Amino acid sequence: MLIAGGLAALTAAASGLAVLVLITLVGWITAPHVGVGSGLPGVLRSAGLLWLVAHHVEITVRGVGRIGLLPLGLVLLPGALLERAGRWLTHEGHVRRLRHVWHAALAIACPYALFTAAVAVGSRTPVAAPSLWQAVVVGFLIALVAGGFGAARGLAPWRRLAGLLSPRPRSVVLGVVASLALVTAAGAVLSAASLALHLHAYQEAVNSLNPGIAGSVLLLLAGLAYLPNSIVWAIAYMLGPGFTFGVGTAVSPNGSALGAIPAFPMLAGLPAGSRAAFPMWLGFLVLVTPYVAGVLAGLMTVRIAPTPFLEAAPLWGMVTGSLSGLVIGVLAKFSGGPLGAGRLGSVGPPSAEVGVVAVLEIGVTAALVAGAANWLLLRHHIKRLPQAREGDAEVRAGGQPVSAGVGAVVNEHDNADGHRIFVDPWAGERDDPAPED
Repeated sequence: MLIAGGLAALTAAASGLAVLVLITLVGWITAPHVGVGSGLPGVLRSAGLLWLVAHHVEITVRGVGRIGLLPLGLVLLPGALLERAGRWLTHEGHVRRLRHVWHAALAIACPYALFTAAVAVGSRTPVAAPSLWQAVVVGFLIALVAGGFGAARGLAPWRRLAGLLSPRPRSVVLGVVASLALVTAAGAVLSAASLALHLHAYQEAVNSLNPGIAGSVLLLLAGLAYLPNSIVWAIAYMLGPGFTFGVGTAVSPNGSALGAIPAFPMLAGLPAGSRAAFPMWLGFLVLVTPYVAGVLAGLMTVRIAPTPFLEAAPLWGMVTGSLSGLVIGVLAKFSGGPLGAGRLGSVGPPSAEVGVVAVLEIGVTAALVAGAANWLLLRHHIKRLPQAREGDAEVRAGGQPVSAGVGAVVNEHDNADGHRIFVDPWAGERDDPAPED
């Protein structure tokens, strides 16, 4: 597995690097005045820097400072290749059981981190220097997660993998996924709506750059690469803290205060003005979306694994919503970063504030909804008990009682795969005497 994992890691890394070398070569041919380097070595170093940017590795530029506002969309390229590498290990027979997934992930992650470190050392120039420790750590983590997902996905489809989890962990995981999917979809719609409202400014920004045909294609690819960043910023906007684009700036639902911004077309969609960017009714829908995500998280938690303990349901709802908030806070951290050491040294959402507000809005809402939904569910089952007892005379056939069809709940004190408590409508009655021969 070690040899196969190393081969898969090197293949995935070389494939991603080859794609970015091709893109860099097109940019160097169509716009040589940019100065990516002298000749082919300069192109290769620039492609290596772009490959490291795809792994979210910060670069320090001489005379400018740290460049940390990196596109999250580029992470999909190495992630997809590493996922395929993990599936290849499974198809080749190196992963046969679910407990071997971690072995495959480590077999891919260790050589991949070494390759990332080698690219960071080889791409260093007197002008730009990537962070070596970030290259090793982030390369290892991306390969570990993506390779592990690929190996697990090669064993079974997602539905079957989710079925391997016990009811309680499955309810938490699916609740987090559902709430994150809702806020992501809402953030994408909000980002697209803001860009549509400022379409004229977007066209003016493109015309001012005069990129040409090839440059327009590369500019479009850059905009798509930063699309996940804009979605995360829109989520921070919905939560309330908003984001900044430079020291002393703010973009929030209450209004915006922006200074001079770079001539990047995607930035034309930033709302400007001291007033709210949307009408009151639309602003209400924007701000209520995180609470709707909390409602969905609470319902999913109780729907998959209800509990007989009334005080436990709000706790599990709070856990689900809090995990969703923590994920949003981490994404907010990676969606921003500095653009040098000057006024643009602080760009993006305040990750700590966004995470805390997300936990309060989504987590508390999920806890309240989970508690109420679990109480209603138990109350519904209790009401069905008299009906089950009334049919006692009609459910005996051959001395065997027929199940009353009452649902099951999860015992929180069970250490196995979820002990299920079934309501017996014949409890307390003495069995019929055995028939005489």
